[in-house]
Amino acid sequence: MTASYQRPPVTVDNPFFARIWPTVAAHETDQIRALRRENLADLSGRVLEVGAGIGTNFPLYPDAVTQVVAVEPERRLAVRARDAAADARVPVVVSDTAVEDFSAAEPFDAVVCSLVLCSVSDPDSVLRQVFSWLRPGGELRYLEHVASSGIRGRFQRLADATVWPKLAGNCHTHRHTGESIRAAGFEVDHARIEQALPVWVPLPVSEFVLGQAKRPA
Repeated sequence: MTASYQRPPVTVDNPFFARIWPTVAAHETDQIRALRRENLADLSGRVLEVGAGIGTNFPLYPDAVTQVVAVEPERRLAVRARDAAADARVPVVVSDTAVEDFSAAEPFDAVVCSLVLCSVSDPDSVLRQVFSWLRPGGELRYLEHVASSGIRGRFQRLADATVWPKLAGNCHTHRHTGESIRAAGFEVDHARIEQALPVWVPLPVSEFVLGQAKRPA
C-alpha cells in the first residue's frame, strides 16, 4: 500500500522584512490609510484577515464586526499583531499559522486581503481556499499590488526575478490578481486601480487594486 504524500507545513521566516515593515507600516501615506479604511468599510460579522502583518488594519474595523481571526505566519510580525489586537475595538484573535495550513471550523462572513496575495507562493490556491471558507454570499475585500503595463510592467518583472522578493517578504508585484480572483470562482462587484506613487518613483509597487468580490449565493 502506497503512503499518501503530505505537504510539510508552510514556514515563513523573513527577518529583514520583519525588521523594516513595522517602520514602513507606521509611515504609510494618507492615501494608503484611506484605501485601507475603505477596504474595511461596512463589514460585519466574523472576518478572516489573511496576512495581518503588525495589525495595521485592526483599529479600522467597524463596530459591526463581531470577531476578526487574523493569520500572520511571520512570527516576529505575529507578536506585534497580538499587541495591536489587545488594543483593538473589536475582538481579534491572531494565529501564526500560514494561510496555506489554516483550517476554518465554520464559514466566515468576509475575508480581507491587504498587500498579501503578492507574497504567497501560490495565490491561485490560496484564493480557492479563501473561497471555500466564505459562506455563500460572503465577501472578499482586497487591497493588493497589481501588474502594471509598459515600461513599469517590465521593471516589475525584473524586480520580481531578482532582489525585490528577498527584500520585501516574498512580494511579487507583477501579478494579475483580479484575474486570479475571478478564476477562483468569485463574482467581482467592483474594483478600481489606484496609483499610489508618482510614475517617476523607482519602486515596483506603484499600482494597487481596491475591490470587493463575493462568493455566489
